[in-house]
Amino acid sequence: MVPRMATARQRDAVRMRARRRRQRSFVERHGARLLLTALLSATLLLTLLLSAFGSSTTTAAQPLAASGVLPGGRPQPQPVATVSGLRIQLPVAQSAVTAIGYHRSTPGALSLAPVGRQGNAGIFTRAWHRLVGTPPERLTWFQLAGTRGPGTSALNVGAAPGTDVYAPTTGTVVGISDHVIANRVHGARIDIRPQTAPSLVVSVTRLRPDPSLSVGSPVVASSSKLGIVLDLARVEQQALAEFTQDAGNNVAIEVRPAATLSLR
Repeated sequence: MVPRMATARQRDAVRMRARRRRQRSFVERHGARLLLTALLSATLLLTLLLSAFGSSTTTAAQPLAASGVLPGGRPQPQPVATVSGLRIQLPVAQSAVTAIGYHRSTPGALSLAPVGRQGNAGIFTRAWHRLVGTPPERLTWFQLAGTRGPGTSALNVGAAPGTDVYAPTTGTVVGISDHVIANRVHGARIDIRPQTAPSLVVSVTRLRPDPSLSVGSPVVASSSKLGIVLDLARVEQQALAEFTQDAGNNVAIEVRPAATLSLR
């Protein structure tokens, strides 16, 4: 208690001491709780970082083809991407796939939604998937670096030169034209109008077309042969090579609105 005859200075001093006691009491009550929370948060963050760094970012979940091996047979039906309700099927046999990658294409190509998980996703994305328990995907794809920057409007399915390429969708061939790289013709571009999405055109490049194929030919996904993969590693550097055991040759797929086909 403050004496009745205490001066104003004494009363201020008493109030100051009381305030300090209350502050010390608050720190004592909550300090341990704050310290425990900080320790738990640091432990969780460290666990996430170690988990994310501990997983390989360059190993695909599906079996990789051995270098120089040309597996025969058709691919089993397996979607690798979707766009506007259309499924893009794997164009080569599963055992022939060396890697799957995406990059940005020229204007007009639609962004594809990859099926599976991104093998070279950022650390926080990988940590989040581990934290929430996202089931592991059988199909792995990679974001490819390139002059056009990241994106998913161009799909590259890696396979050795000479590997058979099959239709990625069921439909009708509406165009077979030269595929030009550095002002020289390297194989063909085959345009397919999907049966279930006639407003779109699926273009397949980086292959030598099958002689039996012509404009108007009907094709069936995973069943109709379009041609064989070309060796273009000598013509240009393959971005997919960063994630394969070979030069990174591949077959490329893009999807565009049918109305823009004549503008290419």
